[in-house]
Amino acid sequence: MWWPMHDYGGGGWFLFILGLIIIGLLVWGIIALSRGGGHPMGIGMGQSRGGQTPLDIAKERYAKGEITKDQFDEIKKNLQ
Repeated sequence: MWWPMHDYGGGGWFLFILGLIIIGLLVWGIIALSRGGGHPMGIGMGQSRGGQTPLDIAKERYAKGEITKDQFDEIKKNLQ
């Protein structure tokens, strides 16, 4: 009996399944990015996390040490 993966030997099915997994991951990634607007925190462009203002988020990041004082002052200046 002839099978579509016959010419590849035993590895043919492995490559076929690997291809399906890769395609599935690509589809999942596209859906995840379209739902979250591409933002790493999964929020859209006009939204803020937990109802916080952008200044609140900047204050939180400064308190955690994620940004420097100069960066915080620049963000604060740009938001006003």
